[in-house]
Amino acid sequence: MRRTVIAKRQPEQPEQPEQPEQPEQPEQPEAEYPEQAERQRWSSRPAADVPSPGVHQPLLEGRGFVALLLLLDVVAMVVAIVIAVVAGWMQAPLSSGSVVALLALPVLTVLLLGVRGQYSQRLRAVLIDDVAAVASAVSVVSMAIIAVALLTGLSDRPASIVAPAWGLGLVLASCGRLVLVALQTRRRMTRRCERAALIVGAGLIGAHVARHLQERPEYGLRPIGFLDSDPLPTLLSHDRVPPLLGSPEQLSQVVAAHHVVHVIFGFSHVSDRRLLPLVRQCQALGLQVSVVPRLFDAHSQHSTLEPLGGLPLISLHPIDPRGWRFAVKHLLDRVGAVLLMVVLLPLLVALAIVVKLSSRGPVLFRQRRVGRDGEFFDLLKFRSMQVERDDSDFRPRAGSAPGGVEGRDRRTGFGCWLRHSSLDELPQLFNVLKGEMSMIGPRPERPEFVDLFRADIERYGERHRVKSGITGWAQVHGLRGQTSIADRVEWDNYYIENWSLKLDLRIAALTLKVLLFGRSAE
Repeated sequence: MRRTVIAKRQPEQPEQPEQPEQPEQPEQPEAEYPEQAERQRWSSRPAADVPSPGVHQPLLEGRGFVALLLLLDVVAMVVAIVIAVVAGWMQAPLSSGSVVALLALPVLTVLLLGVRGQYSQRLRAVLIDDVAAVASAVSVVSMAIIAVALLTGLSDRPASIVAPAWGLGLVLASCGRLVLVALQTRRRMTRRCERAALIVGAGLIGAHVARHLQERPEYGLRPIGFLDSDPLPTLLSHDRVPPLLGSPEQLSQVVAAHHVVHVIFGFSHVSDRRLLPLVRQCQALGLQVSVVPRLFDAHSQHSTLEPLGGLPLISLHPIDPRGWRFAVKHLLDRVGAVLLMVVLLPLLVALAIVVKLSSRGPVLFRQRRVGRDGEFFDLLKFRSMQVERDDSDFRPRAGSAPGGVEGRDRRTGFGCWLRHSSLDELPQLFNVLKGEMSMIGPRPERPEFVDLFRADIERYGERHRVKSGITGWAQVHGLRGQTSIADRVEWDNYYIENWSLKLDLRIAALTLKVLLFGRSAE
């Protein structure tokens, strides 16, 4: 249809015969051809928008990153052994058996990390998980070596020989990974390590994948476009959506033309029978392949894969917010709240005094919020604003959550610092102690906004299955204040479906990182 319209307009400019050679730049207004304008905007972005890969990209991406990670682990363990020997930290003389035990330490550590999948290509390395994996592998191998040495008589005092290398190796390997992951993340955030990603399926899920990759450069993937024989009609009219590059049958041509290294299969109208050969083709081309699974909302880390003949069955094991696991969580919440209140008592008293002296009004600010099962409670904060009435009728932007400065800025000077440091949230330890909140969980919202969001945002009400938290999975990933409410719902529901004490510890560590360094995400 678009070509026919352009052909009709060509006779209006007979003096420019070269015009048909440039159909991607028609003279028609953009409003007449929103899909074409959006494609042109993406395909003709200036070079500054797409930085050229740095000379270090082969070492910081893909197989190069895995090889460098493996080399760093080996070097770290060998250096730890050398330092322990040279510094004389061994509490027993070295024997031939002790030397064998020490040489086995780096070899077995690397083998165990490989068996556990630490040297496979991943979308992104998560430092907390990597350090935990290294600590676990080094510890397991060290204890195994000590046990074998004692049982076989290989060494008289294996613990005194292995322990120094064990501790130092753990530290050096963790530091090596910290530096490497930080370097990769830094280059990705400046978009100097981007790799082209192709999305098969130009529908809502495909657009969702593209938006996440655009907004999160730490994954190192730049969505260059979609493949789909039947795309969603309104998709390409949206702002900042990659173009449609062709049908799935044109995969090899598009991969070659755009130097694609990663293909993501989302939902499309193409049957699985036709998609499977495309997956095999991607694998034959040496591309990384990711698949968004059907019923992904029901999947979690607790799901297990079991074979039924030649068919894989995914068994779902949903979390029960009223089960014994959450009972343990809530017990630990109250114990943690008491301990923190005791440790932070001088700080709490000092903040209360300064709030009282800095401006007229109560020390604590109370606001009605909605918690688990839709029950109301009064959330506590240190007051950070003047007590004058705010007459503004605040409503959040479409798709955005409330928070931060709403309407007229009534923050006090000390209140600005309180909010910036998040210390105004400390009184919520009393909410945790009363059982109204948890240390970690979805942030609670005001009743009027809950009614609004429940009507407009899919799955919003599911966050009320658990107690609200002082911090949460969405907050440590930057979703604070007036940010996307749909993204918050996605992160919060992920937290509920995948909850574990390990995940809570991870969020606590990320919260501490945000408080100390002011950076969100992992």
